[in-house]
Amino acid sequence: MAKIVRFHEKGDADVLKLEDVSLEDPGPGEVRLKVEAIGLNRAEVMYRQGQYLEAPQLPSRIGYEAAGTVDALGEGVDGFEIGDRVSTIPSFSMGKYGVYGESATVPAAAAALYPEALSAAEGASIWMQYLTAYGALMHYGRLNSDDVVLIPAASSSVGLAAIQIAKAVGAVAIATTRGASKKPFLMDAGADHVIVTDDEDLAERVEEITAGKGARIIFDPVAGPFLETLAKAAAPGATIFEYGALSLQPTPFPLFTALGKGLSVKGYTLFEIVSDPASREIGKRFVYDGLASGALKPLIACTFSLEEIADAHRYMESNEQMGKIVVTV
Repeated sequence: MAKIVRFHEKGDADVLKLEDVSLEDPGPGEVRLKVEAIGLNRAEVMYRQGQYLEAPQLPSRIGYEAAGTVDALGEGVDGFEIGDRVSTIPSFSMGKYGVYGESATVPAAAAALYPEALSAAEGASIWMQYLTAYGALMHYGRLNSDDVVLIPAASSSVGLAAIQIAKAVGAVAIATTRGASKKPFLMDAGADHVIVTDDEDLAERVEEITAGKGARIIFDPVAGPFLETLAKAAAPGATIFEYGALSLQPTPFPLFTALGKGLSVKGYTLFEIVSDPASREIGKRFVYDGLASGALKPLIACTFSLEEIADAHRYMESNEQMGKIVVTV
């Protein structure tokens, strides 16, 4: 038997229930993990609320990222052995393969060894944040040392990953946060500049920082009316990557600003990278190399126990975290 998290109705964090289930053998091409840590993501909050790209089929499992040891292999699986320390790459249906719980089964292609130097909590905090940022900044954006990248909501795990990647390639990282309380943390995390949007005009500050050039790459999880402000801060020919919907408001297209500057606004998700085996492997190597060099290091905001999974989701929704929220098992 194992305890897993499921929900039987969409709603607030209280719908998450810890349930006992019988362990099942992994199917062909699958691996089963004895889970040690779970990394939380905004996608899971939206999924639980019924506001995500994938609609839950109730009752539904939930969760993209876990770290643990392989305790069973399905038919036809090569490259793994019982006892391997692996973490999961978000590249599957949460409803079918959700990883919240003491045990999780995932496609073998979604499991990856993580460095021995990392704890299980850090191992569960790698793939969503770094591959999401890598895909936009490096795979599509070709970020380089001459660039300025603007990173709204930068205290999230993905935002921090973007700061680290920008600094690894020598680019200028401009982070934004709504309140001043997170500014020291973001500066310590490597941001070259932090704009407090409750107190400062974002477009004016970006213009000052860049001597009027603007940001060539904008990596935004907010969307909504905020897109118009970001367009004003963009350089001519810039790309704005929209990878989230924190605003939950309609997102009007900034037509005249886009026309005047020749802007590209791209809807983007991690799955564009992980669904292609070649791109996924290149991204994994980028992350492994960054972890080995120390340029990339996951930052843990706080930890909860599995029994506190609803509290962990509520904390995610508070937007107070600075880094990755982890649940230990």
